[in-house]
Amino acid sequence: ILLIEQNALLALRTASRGYVLETGSLVLSGPSEELLNSAEVQRAYLGM
Repeated sequence: ILLIEQNALLALRTASRGYVLETGSLVLSGPSEELLNSAEVQRAYLGM
């Protein structure tokens, strides 16, 4: 199942793996748990 969602937190809590696209290019990918715990993802995409 492919889930495309603007709400990164919801998407990463729902999926087992995540892919982060920026201006159409893949910038990050990995297991959702890893992405949720990444300081870069938290700062840039989760507003933390």
